[in-house]
Formats: sequence, C-alpha cells, structure tokens
Amino acid sequence: MNSSPANSVHRNWFTRFLDTVEWLGNLLPHPVTLFALLATAMVFVSGLFGWLGVSVTDPRPGSEGVSIEAVSLMNAEGVRMIFGNLVSNFVNFAPLGVVLVAMLGVGVAEKSGLLSALVRGIVLNAPKHLVTVALVFAGVISNTASEMGYVVLVPLGGAIFLALGRHPLAGMAAAFAGVSGGYSANLLLGTIDPLLAGITQEAARLIDPEYEVFATANWYFMIVSTFMITAVGSLVTIFIVEPKLGSYDDSRADPHVLDDSKMSPLRSDEKKGLAMAGLAMLGVIGLIALLVVPENGVLRDPAAAGEGFLASSAPFFRSIVAWIFVFFLATGFAYGKVVGTMKNDRDVIDGMASAIATLGLYVVLVFFAAQFVAFFGWTNLGLITAIAGADFLQAIGLTGPLVFFFFIIMCGLVNLSLGSASAQWAVTAPIFVPMLMLIGYAPEVIQGAYRIGDSSTNIITPMMSYFGLILAWATRYDKKFGIGTLIATMLPYSIFYFVSWTILFFVWVFALGMPVGPGSPTYYNPA
Repeated sequence: MNSSPANSVHRNWFTRFLDTVEWLGNLLPHPVTLFALLATAMVFVSGLFGWLGVSVTDPRPGSEGVSIEAVSLMNAEGVRMIFGNLVSNFVNFAPLGVVLVAMLGVGVAEKSGLLSALVRGIVLNAPKHLVTVALVFAGVISNTASEMGYVVLVPLGGAIFLALGRHPLAGMAAAFAGVSGGYSANLLLGTIDPLLAGITQEAARLIDPEYEVFATANWYFMIVSTFMITAVGSLVTIFIVEPKLGSYDDSRADPHVLDDSKMSPLRSDEKKGLAMAGLAMLGVIGLIALLVVPENGVLRDPAAAGEGFLASSAPFFRSIVAWIFVFFLATGFAYGKVVGTMKNDRDVIDGMASAIATLGLYVVLVFFAAQFVAFFGWTNLGLITAIAGADFLQAIGLTGPLVFFFFIIMCGLVNLSLGSASAQWAVTAPIFVPMLMLIGYAPEVIQGAYRIGDSSTNIITPMMSYFGLILAWATRYDKKFGIGTLIATMLPYSIFYFVSWTILFFVWVFALGMPVGPGSPTYYNPA
C-alpha cells in the first residue's frame, strides 16, 4: 500500500486513539473473570445497601405504594440461596440451551462446507461491477455462522479484489464491514438472536415475570437493515476507502498470497450440492407452512385466530430455535451428501460435536454470567437501579424516542472496551431494559437499539475477538499494515453505519410505526 504524509498523519492520530482504547480495554479483565468479579461484588454491595436500608417505591400498576428494598446476600439466608441455586442458575439461564441447540444445526452446515460454498457462490458469480455489493451482502449473510465469515470471507475479499486489479485491502475491508459491522443485520436468524433474546427476557422479567422475548424479536428490522448495510458498506468502499488506499503496491506483500490470489470457482459437485440444499430448504419451508398457515395448523394459536399465523403467541415462535436447528441440519446434510462430506450419521454427529466443542469458552462465561444475573435479581438492585434511572429520565423530560439516540451511543462506546455482544448485553440489559420499560418501551425495541450500537463499533475495537485475525490477514498484503491503519480504514464504515442505522431505526420504529419483529410491540403497557 502506498503511503503519503497525509496518510501518516491519519495513522498517527488513529494510533494514539487506539492506544487510549487499548489502555482502557486492558484495564478490564477477561469477560469470564469480569462476571466472576461482578457476581462477587454484587454480594458485598447488596450487604452494604441492605444495611443502609436502600429502597424505592414500586411504580408498576397494582403495586402502588409498595416499597422495594435492597436484599442482602451477606447473611445466612443469602449464603443458602447462593450455594443452593448455583447449578439451577446455570442450567436455567435462558440463552444457554437455545444457543447449544441452534449450534447443533449450524455445525452440520459448516462442517459439510455448505456455508463456505454459499458465500463463494454469491461473491464469485456476481458481475464485476457488483462484486463490492455481493461481498458486503455475503458478509452480512455469513454472520449466521460468524466464524466462517471472518475465517473464509474476509481473506476471500482480499483475493477477489486483487484478482480484479483492485486494492486487496479494500476487498478485505468491505467483507469485514459486512461480517462484523453488519452483525445485527441478516435475512436469516442466527445463533446470536436466541442468545440476545434470552438475556433480554431475563432482564425484562425483573419488571414483568411472565414476559417472553422470542428469537425473532428483531427479525423484520434485521431484514430491512441487511439492504441498508449492504448499500452503505458498498458506497463507503467505492467512494471513500478505495480512493484513500490508492493504487496497490505489492512490494510489501507476502509473495505466497500473491501466488494464491485467484480463488477457484465452485466445482460441479458443489453446484449440485447447493441445488440439493435449496431443495431441502424448500422442504423445510413447506413443512413450516403446513404447520402454521392452515387455520387448524398445529403451530398456530387457536386463541389468536384473528391475528393470523404471525400472532406472537403462536407456538411456532416458541419453537423457532428448533426450526433453526432443523433448517441448518437438513440443508447441511443435503449439501454434504452430494459433495461427499456427509456420508453417514457419524459425519453429522461429528459436525454437531465440532460446533459444540467451539463453545467451551462460551459455556464457562455463561456459568458466571448466570450467577451475576441471578444475584442482581435476588438483591433487587437491578430493579432499584432501573426505577431510579427511569425517575431521573422522567425528571429531566427525556422519555421520548430521543432517549434511544443516547442509548445507542452508550452501547457503541461500551463496545469499544467490551467486545463480546453477549457479555456486554448481559451486563447492561439488567439495568437498561427495565429502565426503558418503566418509561414505556418494549424490550424488543430496546434490544434492537442495543444491536445498532454494538454492531456499528465492532469493526473499530481491538476488543472484538477476531480483530487480531483480520490484522494478520491484512499484513499478508502489506507487511507494514498496523492496527492504527486498520482502525483508520474501518472508521468510515463505523461512522456511516451508526448514522444511517440510527436514522433507519427512528424512521422504521417511530415515524412509520413498524414492528421490529413478528409480534414485537414498540411500547410496553403493563396493563
């Protein structure tokens, strides 16, 4: 990559910015340790607040005048609760089971090679003038199984652009912007959707113990966001990133990556496999239609006949995780059977096992996160904080839709130091979901706003788990490519995503009054 004095100034400025972010991020321990510390701190804080007699008045309908007091865990009853519920807190934590079940199906699709072939088919078969669009779009779709996007699509983007005579780092940037910056946009539901919905549900039940949040909570908004992210990411690549990078100087590249720059197109058996996977997909869709479209469909809610098959109370939405499992299992096996990667049941089981094997760290994190969330609920500190925060927002008059602008900014800033979407939401949801519910907004909308802030800054934070991998891929094309340069390259995407996505959110939710997902309300009415 050619450098100029102007570019050097930008790199120096972004390097200093990155140094600050890294310093702040390094002050935080590993997410697992963080949750362990938070859970421990919750015990001591509850003891202090209980001793001080901290309390608030319950504002919920039917509970007027009732006092909510801080409950101490630093007594005999608290010790019994902690040790007696350690296991149940873990196994009953809503996100755990849904992620494990969904990953069983995704593991088969990934192991068979379906996901990789699908992405290659989208990008490599696109007309040359639409390659950028196809690359960003494929990145968004690939985040259904995010590892595949980072590991396969990002380096593929560089190779494709190089083969077309364009700057390879621009291709990598476009793919990275789709995979990571568009993490909360998709046409399909992925494993992150039931994970975040489970955390949101746990937080919402601090206010409403019966509240349910489904994996489809943000699906409509995700679909429309897919096209917005694709358009914005493509325009930023073409009109900002590529001109800034200039012509490519391969003198600082790894010779091997130049030799391997041309990617082979899909083989004939892979094309047949994709066709078979398409038939399997139609079969699954047909089965779903058979179960939900007829008035007597077994996955419809008979009590909601007037609402059609998209009624939020329909058993279909409660079983959406099972359908994610079936969808990826059927399409992955159909593809693998044709190309020879799935010969029998052992191959299917191996695919499932390999997917679960990658979740070891996640399971450890969930154990400690579950304890923290449980302690937060037992002590009433989450509810007290939410009520106090809601009272403050009402006192300053910040109860209208504008509150989401500041909420999205806050989520984006927190993401700079805590890159894991699930870890960040597990910490912030118990505070902000109840707080915003108390001023009248539904948990599904709150979760949708959080996802905008989280995704928009994914591509500029070194705390994101794949940031180092992207940097390693980039240095193959330019040995002097540094973290500051990567931040400078991706920052335009982050800025334009944040602005355009926030505008889309306000237009979609508040101007047009559209739901963010099937049966997802905009406002929370406890009555």
